[in-house]
Amino acid sequence: MRQLAPGTVIIIAGSLIVSLSFGVRSIFGVVMDPISATYDWPREVFSMSLAIQNIFWGLGQPLFGWIADRFGDRRALWLGFVVYLVGMLMSAMGQTPLAQHMGAGMFVGFGIAGTAFGLVLSVVGRATPEARRSQALALTAAFGSLGQMIMPAVAGLMVESLGWQTTLLAFTAVLLPMAACIPFMRAGTPAGDTPDPGAASTRALLRTAFGHRSYLLLTVGFFVCGFHVAFISAHFPAFVAEMCATPDGPATELGALTLSIVGVANFIATLAVGRLGAIYPKPYILSAIYALRAVVILVFISMPVTPASVIVFSAVFGLLWLTTVPLTSGLVATMFGTRNMGTLWGFVFLSHQAGSFAGIYLGGRVYDLTGSYDLFWYVAIVLGVVSAIVHLPVEDRAWRPATATA
Repeated sequence: MRQLAPGTVIIIAGSLIVSLSFGVRSIFGVVMDPISATYDWPREVFSMSLAIQNIFWGLGQPLFGWIADRFGDRRALWLGFVVYLVGMLMSAMGQTPLAQHMGAGMFVGFGIAGTAFGLVLSVVGRATPEARRSQALALTAAFGSLGQMIMPAVAGLMVESLGWQTTLLAFTAVLLPMAACIPFMRAGTPAGDTPDPGAASTRALLRTAFGHRSYLLLTVGFFVCGFHVAFISAHFPAFVAEMCATPDGPATELGALTLSIVGVANFIATLAVGRLGAIYPKPYILSAIYALRAVVILVFISMPVTPASVIVFSAVFGLLWLTTVPLTSGLVATMFGTRNMGTLWGFVFLSHQAGSFAGIYLGGRVYDLTGSYDLFWYVAIVLGVVSAIVHLPVEDRAWRPATATA
């Protein structure tokens, strides 16, 4: 029997880890309303928990990336796995805002940082040469989105029949297969990879990266991705349940189904974008993605909200969902190589999660103050246009130190 190549094994194991991590994380938008109703909380309370989750995911990404770069990928993954389990259990049992802020917020946030795209794509990037890296990153990101295709819809059915606490406990157990995948997540640096500036010192590395205009622009632009994705993940199911409600009650199952539709579309589009990223300049593709997001949102909010329009919007926006991740991470690897990719990608992703915090918390705050998300949709449109412009000057080439002139 033919043995799989090490890079293929890493892609398979990494895809499963990301699928479980990101799939479980995606159910929190489904349980927001049931948790809030159980304790008679305004929507802002659990929105804050999810906002905390995203900011700690972002804060944890450079930390876990640094642990992986300095002490090994698998140690960082094991730590993230254990913290994720603790956070899920705390959320399932939490009966106060503080308990949810700690469990669903801080601990789950750190757990995702140690098990999702940031670490896994860094390992995949190190396991593949530059010529095949764009496709490998896209393949991992695409298969890593499979969890989001299935889990939100399943969670919606379970919440209706078993309640949110049992649902959270069941999805805690869903994380356990990660333990069988983590031992395979180990990769060296491909031969001929881009030299790592400042490799002798983390401080020198960061000074070099943040002195590079393209890296800064990439970091700023990724804020918008986090804003869009987190706002829709956390608030769109509740938005749909409310706007498409019938005399029998809110359309909870349709709200949960939207995230699964997004996941299916994202799977297809991410595979295609990986191929495009190997042919065309990645910054231009990113710019087009953000511009299209703005257009899609504008068209959606300009029409009556119906089950049909919701499904169409979910499918189209899903084509633009996480297609930014392999392109952005691929640009980091192109600029600075893969030896310190965990650390450098971590800081770019921190910006993404700052956007996520703003999208989730402010979305809930605006809803509680105005009774609708109307204002926030327009903010999302404006930010999409800004990010499209920001990505145009990004250079898709390796960093080179400035040479002294006489």
